[in-house]
Amino acid sequence: MQRLTDHLIVISFDCLSAQDIRKLKALPNFKALLRSASICENVETIYPSVTYPCHASIVTGNYPNQHGVPTNTLLQPGRESPDWYWGRRYIQGTTLYDEAKRAGMSTAALLWPVTAKAKIDYHMPEIFANRPWHHQIVTSLWNGSKRYQFDMNKRFGHLRKGTEQPELDDFVTASAVHTIKTKKPNLMLIHLVDLDSQRHRHGFSSAEADAAILRHDARLGQILTALKDSGLYEKSTIVALGDHSSLDHSKAVKLNVLLIESGLIEVTKRGKVKRWKAYCKSNDGSAYIYLKDKSDTGTKERVRALLNSLVMNEENGVEFVIDGEEAGRRGADENATFMVEARRGYYFTEHLDGDSIDVITEDDVASGKYTFASHGYSPTKGNYETIFIATGKGIKPNVEIPVMRLIDEGPTFARLLGLDLGKTDGKVIEQVLEIE
Repeated sequence: MQRLTDHLIVISFDCLSAQDIRKLKALPNFKALLRSASICENVETIYPSVTYPCHASIVTGNYPNQHGVPTNTLLQPGRESPDWYWGRRYIQGTTLYDEAKRAGMSTAALLWPVTAKAKIDYHMPEIFANRPWHHQIVTSLWNGSKRYQFDMNKRFGHLRKGTEQPELDDFVTASAVHTIKTKKPNLMLIHLVDLDSQRHRHGFSSAEADAAILRHDARLGQILTALKDSGLYEKSTIVALGDHSSLDHSKAVKLNVLLIESGLIEVTKRGKVKRWKAYCKSNDGSAYIYLKDKSDTGTKERVRALLNSLVMNEENGVEFVIDGEEAGRRGADENATFMVEARRGYYFTEHLDGDSIDVITEDDVASGKYTFASHGYSPTKGNYETIFIATGKGIKPNVEIPVMRLIDEGPTFARLLGLDLGKTDGKVIEQVLEIE
């Protein structure tokens, strides 16, 4: 298969929305990128639209029920800090970076989700120390390229404040710039989270979110300059994309509180889960409902009746309920018994105490209990699309794609590199490629 580019640089700006395109067109570095780029301002994300399944979909071309990463965190009922789908081992099938490596290309990934322990040459995985006895640097080194990460921390570690934003993205960008100049990888995956963090904490259209977009423009400029300084620019394809959008909310829905009241979850005096028959696993804007015993038809019908009663009253915050089979048809986890979607202005949490619905306060957000904006909602929500911008070698200039899906990105990237991901849910967007 014909290879269309020498170097593919994919920059994922977490939570970059189609609603942001006007702002991007007014910023110097995005404006320069857009000058000859092909673009889609109407990219349909996946369900549930949360970061880890999204990024697994980008590199596999598949929906969550095919690649095996159904949400961000594992089903660990009642655990205060559940483990995430950190590792490459969770992805079923091949990935873009696997195929690039197999073809003899050099690969780099900086904070790209679901890559811990992946076979990537220059690798700084996104994996955080979520236990008191874990140390962040050791955790990162153990799950990525040890020598490479040690060098990046030695050079640029002074830019970081642990995992806080915007400092973490500044560190990642500095590391990316150095990697481009010194390693010249054929495939580079970069994940920047500043905008997503600000929207969670302050709201979708907040001043803090706008400031993050400005910082992202500066980071993009540094990466473009590095490509030019290293002599790679004319031989490279640069892609800027988002994984999902975000919606503001003012109320948190705690379905597990209702399951406790129904006797389907039993908690200890300290509020820890002791036993459970049904559990709400939050995806923020949506949630899975799992049964401990999938063959327990009595519990299933009790949960169904409870959820259907919530839909009848808009103030309960539940927009619709689907069963596991329908969830699977939408690309989500068919192993869930039910999947529920939050109404605008609401999102789901896994809290076990208090009322079933909380009005979110500034103190709640400051303490980390709740957020002011989230994602995870269905792609069918209005004005919820993300964007795709591609320019450089192998890309036709100024093609406007009316609509595409997040799952189409992986096959398109593979085609650029002359690779094949096999049978995928997504397809190659050939109209943007310069294929002879």
